[in-house]
Amino acid sequence: MRTAYSVETVRAAERELMARSPEGALMQRAAAGLAAACADVLGRVYGSRVVLLVGSGDNGGDALYAGARLARRGARVRAVLLAPGRAHAGGLAALRRAGGSVVSDAGGAVGLVEQADLVVDGIVGIGGKGGLREAAVPLAEAARRGRGVVVAVDLPSGVDADTGEVRGAAVRADVTVTFGAYKPGLLIDPGREYAGVVRFVDIGLGGRAGGSPRAEALQHADVARLLPVPGAESDKYRRGVVGIAAGSARYPGAAVLAVGGALRGGAGAVRYVGPAGGAVLARYPETLVSERGPARAGRVQAWVVGPGAGDDAATVGEVLAADVPVLIDADGLRLAEVGAVRGRGLRGVPTLMTPHAGEAAALLGVEREEVESGRLAAARELAARYEAAVLLKGSTTVVAEAGGGGAVRVNPTGTPWLATAGSGDVLSGLGGSLLAAGLSAVDAGSVAAYLHGLAGRFAAEGAPVAAEDVAGRIAEAWRSVVGAGV
Repeated sequence: MRTAYSVETVRAAERELMARSPEGALMQRAAAGLAAACADVLGRVYGSRVVLLVGSGDNGGDALYAGARLARRGARVRAVLLAPGRAHAGGLAALRRAGGSVVSDAGGAVGLVEQADLVVDGIVGIGGKGGLREAAVPLAEAARRGRGVVVAVDLPSGVDADTGEVRGAAVRADVTVTFGAYKPGLLIDPGREYAGVVRFVDIGLGGRAGGSPRAEALQHADVARLLPVPGAESDKYRRGVVGIAAGSARYPGAAVLAVGGALRGGAGAVRYVGPAGGAVLARYPETLVSERGPARAGRVQAWVVGPGAGDDAATVGEVLAADVPVLIDADGLRLAEVGAVRGRGLRGVPTLMTPHAGEAAALLGVEREEVESGRLAAARELAARYEAAVLLKGSTTVVAEAGGGGAVRVNPTGTPWLATAGSGDVLSGLGGSLLAAGLSAVDAGSVAAYLHGLAGRFAAEGAPVAAEDVAGRIAEAWRSVVGAGV
C-alpha cells in the first residue's frame, strides 16, 4: 500500500533522522536521487541545458546540489535565484565549483527557461501555502510552454502538500521527485495532475514517516488480499446476496447497469426490487426479481439503493431501516434523511455513500468547484456529517471512513473515459456486491473503485467507452489483480 503523510509528520521524522545522521546527509541523499532522476529524463546529460528555479528553502538547496552533480557530468546548468540573498549557501557554492552559473534577475530569465532541455522546480517546499508569488509566475508559465521537461523537487511549487489543493498559480511538472515519504497532495487532484509522474527517493525514512498516514492508495496486492474468494463449502447464499433497489419507469437502464455491476462483484446472488424488473430479467435472467418491496424481498446481506430512483423516497427509507450494510447512490443521496443515515452509523450498521462532486456539493450546501478543489476536506466533512463512509467520485476518487477520521483511501486506477452516463451505476452495484460478500464499507468502496477503474482502462484503450462495456471488463480486472497478487 502506498501511504502518504502530513507535512508535520514528515518534518518530525526528518528532524529525528537528521539528529542521528552526519550534517547535510539528508540533503545530499535527496540531491543524489534528484540528479539521477533528472539524468534519466534527459537521457544524454552532457551538453544539455538545465535551468534551476531556486527559492530560499531547502528545496532550493536540493536543486542546487543536484544541479552541481549534473554540471560535473557536462550539463550547462544555470540557477535562477528568486531570493538571491537567501539561497542555500552550500548548494550555491557547490554549483559554482562544478561550473554552473547563477542568474539573479528572475525577470530576465524567461527566455532561458523556455529554451532549456530540463527545468528543475525548487521554488517552494512542502510547507508552502497558497499559489506562487508574483515573481515566480512568469517562470512557471515559461516552463509550461517551453521545450524542456519540468521536474519538481518533492512537490510542484504552489500545490498544497497536505490536501492537493491549488489556490493560485502553480508549477505543472512532468515528473515530481519526492523524498522520504509520499505527501497527500501528490495523490489527490488537482495536485496529482500538477505532479505528473511521481518518483520516490528514500532518504532513510523507508517510505514511512511514522505516526498515522493521512492518505493511502491500494495497490494490486492489497486488493487481491481483500477480494472475496468462495470456499469448497460455499453456495450462492453463503457467498452473500445483494439487494438492488434502483431504477424507475423513466430510468430503467440504471437498474440494469447496477445489477450488471453487482453480478460481477463476488456475491452469490442478486435480488432486484423495483419497476424495471422486466428490463433486468431480459438482460440478466439469473437475477432474483421481487415486486414486494425491500422489506419483503427476501434475505440479503447488503442493499444498493438510489440509482435511477427518481423521487421514490419511500423505498430509500425502507432500505435505510434495514440492519444490513447499505450503499446509497444518485437519487438516493438526495432522498436519504440525514438522521436516518447517521442513526445507522451510530448503531454500528455500515453505510457507504457514493456521490460525485455535484451531489456532494448539494449535500454540503457549497458550490461544486469548492468540492473539486478540496476533495479531501469534502469527503471527510460528509463522512462526519452522516456518520457514514463516503466514496467521492471524480478525477481522484477518495474514500473516507465513517466519522471522517483515519486515512482517506485514494484510488490510483481509472481513466477520464469513465466520465460517461451509467458508469456510476455499475460502480454502485459492484460496491454493493462486495459489501454483501463481507467487506467493510471502506474496503468495499476502495476495492470497487479500483476494479472499476481498471475495467474502464481495459474497456476504453484510448477510445470512448459505454457503461455496459465497463461492466463487461470487471472480470478481466479481477483476474489481473489476482494474477499480480500470486
